[in-house]
Amino acid sequence: MRTIHEFLRRSILNLIDLFYGPFKKVMPLQTFRYAACGGVNTLLDISLFAISYNFVLKRHNLYLGFITLSPHIASLFMAMCISLPTGFYLNRYVVFQQSGLRRRSQLGRYVLVTFICIILNFIFLKIFVEYLGWYPTPSKIATTVLIVFFSYFSQTFYFFKAKKQEVA
Repeated sequence: MRTIHEFLRRSILNLIDLFYGPFKKVMPLQTFRYAACGGVNTLLDISLFAISYNFVLKRHNLYLGFITLSPHIASLFMAMCISLPTGFYLNRYVVFQQSGLRRRSQLGRYVLVTFICIILNFIFLKIFVEYLGWYPTPSKIATTVLIVFFSYFSQTFYFFKAKKQEVA
């Protein structure tokens, strides 16, 4: 199991680092890795959402017996079941490798930041569309930019921060 994990991690790192050259002068490697992993995970999440919404649920409500979920909310949760662990893996083993925190602690923090991002998405979209009267697509773009900055700084300085080195 360890060798498969290490092979996968090294392969992802090599693939990302292959494209880093043109960005060396613009951003540090860790920031580039964060952007690449986050971008791929965001595309995965949107793709899974669309597949769930259009082909799995076929735009119909999901009846769970005790609750009925609208197709877009059910699709959100279905996509999150895959994109949340994928995002955690990429952040822990590709982007923030030097973190000294235990996996359980990091996972709890990652789930917390994901939950905060979902709430922030809802709030910003409500403000931009319903209060400021912006069109939904530019509102989503602005929301995504704000969420990316929040997510990066919270994960860099709190959720996956590196342990301080002791000075001898």
